[in-house]
Amino acid sequence: MTPFDYLKKTKKKRMDELFTLLRFASVSAKSEHKKDVKACAVWVLDHLKKIGFKTELHATKGHPVVYAEYMVDKKLPTVLYYGHYDVQPPEPYELWKTEPFQPVIRSGYICARGATDDKGQLFTHVKGLEAIIKSTGTLPINVKMIVEGEEEVHSTNLPVFLRKNKKKLKADIAVISDSGQFSKTLPAVTFGLRGIASVEVFVYGPNRDVHSGSFGGAIANPVNVLCDMISRLHDKSGKITIPGFYQRAKKVSAWEKKQFKKLPFTQKAYMKGLNVSALQGEKGYTTFERTWSRPTLDVNGFTGGYQGEGAKTIIPSYASCKITMRLVPDMEPGDICDKIEKYLQRIAPKSVKVKVDKHGGAKGVVVPTDGPWLDAAAQAIKTGFGKVPVFMKEGGSIPVVVDFKEMLGMDTLLLGLGQCDDNAHSPNERFRVVDFERGCKMAAALPAELAKVGD
Repeated sequence: MTPFDYLKKTKKKRMDELFTLLRFASVSAKSEHKKDVKACAVWVLDHLKKIGFKTELHATKGHPVVYAEYMVDKKLPTVLYYGHYDVQPPEPYELWKTEPFQPVIRSGYICARGATDDKGQLFTHVKGLEAIIKSTGTLPINVKMIVEGEEEVHSTNLPVFLRKNKKKLKADIAVISDSGQFSKTLPAVTFGLRGIASVEVFVYGPNRDVHSGSFGGAIANPVNVLCDMISRLHDKSGKITIPGFYQRAKKVSAWEKKQFKKLPFTQKAYMKGLNVSALQGEKGYTTFERTWSRPTLDVNGFTGGYQGEGAKTIIPSYASCKITMRLVPDMEPGDICDKIEKYLQRIAPKSVKVKVDKHGGAKGVVVPTDGPWLDAAAQAIKTGFGKVPVFMKEGGSIPVVVDFKEMLGMDTLLLGLGQCDDNAHSPNERFRVVDFERGCKMAAALPAELAKVGD
């Protein structure tokens, strides 16, 4: 029996197991789900142990890290696989067509929170490795695996785990599937990710909510002030106005522009998929350049004043918003957080008080676009998907890629399996059944291809 035969034989079992994994409400951002997160970690640990891995559960100051290894021969290449079992909060619940933690298959999609980010993608590698072990009795490479529970909250405690376990984690290359394909018909190898910097801004006015008739016109309204401050973060050309923001931003290279032009793309189809009538962004750049290779600033949420049913005529005592900035290589999250804090304090009127909570983030990264490891990955993708992958970048962030390079000295193969319309971080998250199956086949082919690098 070949690994591919094993995958065919266990198709229903694999889907049932994935559904079990998706039922855990492993929301790392909310303390009320701490037990769910821990239970999910234990399930992943036990599942890997049953396959044949040696497993360990490592406690952190937050959620636990699952570590597993399958060591065959020191002479063989060692590959470090990474994934995360935590998920984004499912809110707003009312927009879900089905329960977020009760997975279903609908119109060819696995629908549940975590289906594509990252439980479904991670599970393709788990099942691919299992197929090899069960059909051949061993693996053609040494495998180490990290499955963490805090990726959705900036992997706060993972760097500590990496530093403490440098020797244990030593490997030749890392593999991550936590991103996307270029399209439903075109798989891709991702060669770059943007970083992220995150802040929360608070604007304080009167010491309590006050009557808008009695006090309106005499004091500042924190909601009005914050809206005005936000409007001053971009100019009319879409450029971010924070002094020094672009100072260290790496420019879009000619090679990148050439690669992007090769990719099939029409603005009309892009707009249709999002149901928007026009695109907007920094002038002078294409859509791919804006979303993959240029830094951005976005308000992710806004709070202030009365938001219940009916009217309530008040001037609220405070307003707040959450802001994330996507960074490109050479930009430092801490530096960017300091810069936005300084700018917001400068432009705020004296009639309010401003506080900025800085949450840090992760640096952007570019991985090598040639060499035997990439060739091996491309061949495995071709086996799984039937097509040679294209090169692309992604606008999202995977902080551990930078940590692997800086702390462990290894590059990462970014083999995304999701689609841009899989609703990651949104209601009705989903993962195509065909992408899950192709991903499992790719994952079953990958170790043999990576083993050739060590020949």
